[in-house]
Amino acid sequence: MPTGQHRHTIRPATGEDLGELQALARRTIDVCYRGFLGDEAVDWFIGSGASDAHVKSHLERGGVHCLVQDGRIAGFTILDGPTVDLMMVDPDHHRRGLGRVLLRHAEETLFARYSTIRLETFPDNARATSFYEACGWVLGCRLEGEEPAKLEYVKRATAG
Repeated sequence: MPTGQHRHTIRPATGEDLGELQALARRTIDVCYRGFLGDEAVDWFIGSGASDAHVKSHLERGGVHCLVQDGRIAGFTILDGPTVDLMMVDPDHHRRGLGRVLLRHAEETLFARYSTIRLETFPDNARATSFYEACGWVLGCRLEGEEPAKLEYVKRATAG
């Protein structure tokens, strides 16, 4: 079936999704972050359990949304206040438009409550920065003081 004919839905995550969300995050970090964070940092981060704990803590508070395609979670977002805290698309589903669908849902959800929304990404994550810019996000500032440093992107609600 051509990619455009896959059926997908976005729904709030439930406690039953925890293991699948954590595995998707670890797999995405493992596959996608090595090129700009390096093997040692990625191995440490995954091994530390920080990714799993981050997903679990947000799932308990709410604000996690799953993109389900063909009965499986293909991506998810964590929304925290006016922030897209985390957005992950399974590496097996990259370059199929799902990131745009997921980001658009996050934007609509946040713009219902905030006039300016934000997200952070790593400066050397060229795929992410070019994706966000193509989706209309504007570079706000470089966030120093964290290791590794991050970039803040912002988007403002449009009138009409």
